[in-house]
Amino acid sequence: MSKKHPHLIRDALNPLHGAKVMGRLVRRAVRSPGAAPGTLVAPPPKVERVRLRFFDYEEGRWEENEKATVEECFVLKDLPTVSWINVDGLHDVQLIEKMGTYFGLHPLVLEDITTPGQRAKFEEYGRYLYVVLPMLAWDAERDVVVEEQLSLVLGSNYVLTFQERYGDVFTGVRERIRTDGSRLRQRGPDYLAYALMDAVVDHYYHVLETVGDATERLEERVLLDPAEETMRELHTLKREIMVVRRSIWPLREMLGTVQRSENELLTERTQLFMRDVYDNAVQVIDAVESLRDVISGLVDLYLSTVSFRTNEVMKVLTIMASIFIPLTFMAGIYGMNFEYMPELAFEWGYFGLLGAMFVVGMGMVLYFRRKGWL
Repeated sequence: MSKKHPHLIRDALNPLHGAKVMGRLVRRAVRSPGAAPGTLVAPPPKVERVRLRFFDYEEGRWEENEKATVEECFVLKDLPTVSWINVDGLHDVQLIEKMGTYFGLHPLVLEDITTPGQRAKFEEYGRYLYVVLPMLAWDAERDVVVEEQLSLVLGSNYVLTFQERYGDVFTGVRERIRTDGSRLRQRGPDYLAYALMDAVVDHYYHVLETVGDATERLEERVLLDPAEETMRELHTLKREIMVVRRSIWPLREMLGTVQRSENELLTERTQLFMRDVYDNAVQVIDAVESLRDVISGLVDLYLSTVSFRTNEVMKVLTIMASIFIPLTFMAGIYGMNFEYMPELAFEWGYFGLLGAMFVVGMGMVLYFRRKGWL
């Protein structure tokens, strides 16, 4: 990670970088304080233009339109088939408001759709169900976790999804719709909603595997070469796992609420599959907590390793200083300029003093080795 993107390491401990991370953990309010509930405010655009796409299918046929208009989507509401209408981009509030009016969505639902950063939640509105899920992906170019809000509305014969940008994790779901004889084509819209939610949760594993691989590489470097660069990468990885944890932690409560729901839009047969999504989400949350503990442990291990190496250096320097203290004392005694010093007149006094200093130095070295300090 560091060799490929050195600028990330330089910026990891930068206060401005930390502020950006905190901005991902604490979202800034889009709606002005005091505004009426249900007021729609366009979020910052993340795509050039809003794009509509729909699938309309039943067991024996399917239809796909990647460049649909609002009017073409409205026709699907009255058909007996199952329809999946997807909206990429949330900044066109007029389009979203028009769809909300036609499909009878509550103003608070429309407000949540156009306000990214919502917690994962499940709400029942009688004729339809509203679900918010975080979609996560790993950006290999920047080595960061990219989070996106997915809003899902389940009706009697349709599913509406609203995404912030192009690209998602639903390629497999689309292929199942195109495949004749697939279970998805034989079930209702509630099973389609389950398939979409399951795809989102399954993709969390891909993100966690990427973070886990990076953690393993850093663990080897902490043990072999705990450089300052390693510590910076650990902090960067720790911040990313915090973003993941904040996004998916509410999933347990939300999916538990879905399991307990007795709404007629969720059939008993589909509820059985929802249990599997709940189990996967619990495993993901456990994996996130484990990775968080491992990364925190690596930070502690790095600090302990650096401290141990520092202590080893200090021990060597202390031993060297201890050896030279008596030698310095002896040299200082015979470096004084007194006139009457009996040893100064000895013919072999200089060599005798060097010998005494050598014996004292070697004696201290042997003593330190016996104590295990060397």
